[in-house]
Amino acid sequence: MRAVNFTPRFWFASVLIGITVLIALFGPAVVQTDPNAVIGGLYDPPQGFGPFLLGTDNEGQSVIANLVYGTRTSLIVGLIAGSIATAIGLVIGLIAGYRGGLLDDILMGATNIALAIPSIVVVILLSIALNNRSILTLAVVIGVTGWPWTARAVRAQATSVRTREHIDVARLSGARFWSILGWDVLPYLLSYVVMAFVLQVSGAILAESALSLLGLGPAGGTVSLGLMLYWALTWGSIRNGYWFAFIPPTVMLSIVAFSLLLLQSSLDEVFNPRLRRGRARKIKKAVADAVPAEGRPK
Repeated sequence: MRAVNFTPRFWFASVLIGITVLIALFGPAVVQTDPNAVIGGLYDPPQGFGPFLLGTDNEGQSVIANLVYGTRTSLIVGLIAGSIATAIGLVIGLIAGYRGGLLDDILMGATNIALAIPSIVVVILLSIALNNRSILTLAVVIGVTGWPWTARAVRAQATSVRTREHIDVARLSGARFWSILGWDVLPYLLSYVVMAFVLQVSGAILAESALSLLGLGPAGGTVSLGLMLYWALTWGSIRNGYWFAFIPPTVMLSIVAFSLLLLQSSLDEVFNPRLRRGRARKIKKAVADAVPAEGRPK
């Protein structure tokens, strides 16, 4: 366990994600304002604390209330869609990589076809076809269109694991197909699955924001960061200089995406032994260079 050293990047990303989660969980309780309630006029500037901390939007609603509720919505969509995409990609990749043969060709052929079609186009078409665009519906749509690259990567990892000796031992002992996948193959892929899940969550949050900017976001009075940007752009807040309507959701969306990507890259250093050894050598070299030559042990 001593070899597993969490880097400063990991802790910095964890702090950013923790702050975002706290805002999403406890922000509504602190603000105590309905995001759909009209509390002022058109683009009232920020004043004091409370609901008017970031002013009002195009409908006279509190920007800070929309921000905390929108952050919660975006995180919910990201977690649900990321879980669905990771689960689908994991199952398809495991089966294709472990089984091989004709089944592998069929599954990877379907995956390649899905990769050839731009996922954003499929998501837009499905969103237009939906009568009710709820948070759950959008998350499912984004999730079922985001699995192909995860499936290909997991398949490559599973292909390398299936040739190891412990897999042959499991087969000879009479273990069943799903038991081998769950207990003998999957544990060797968990580190990659975690990193893939983080990327899927980040991609799902950005996909929801892109849909919302096109006017295809969640309906029924639901607030998201993407919808805040959509209404800010539609009502000309940038042109008229109402910075408090578009900068807060932009900054929050950037922080969420940046922290998740930073977490994924830092986890690669944690799970990859080569990167850990390289980092350890750099630290030793830096320490050696910092110690004067006459003070070094002979």
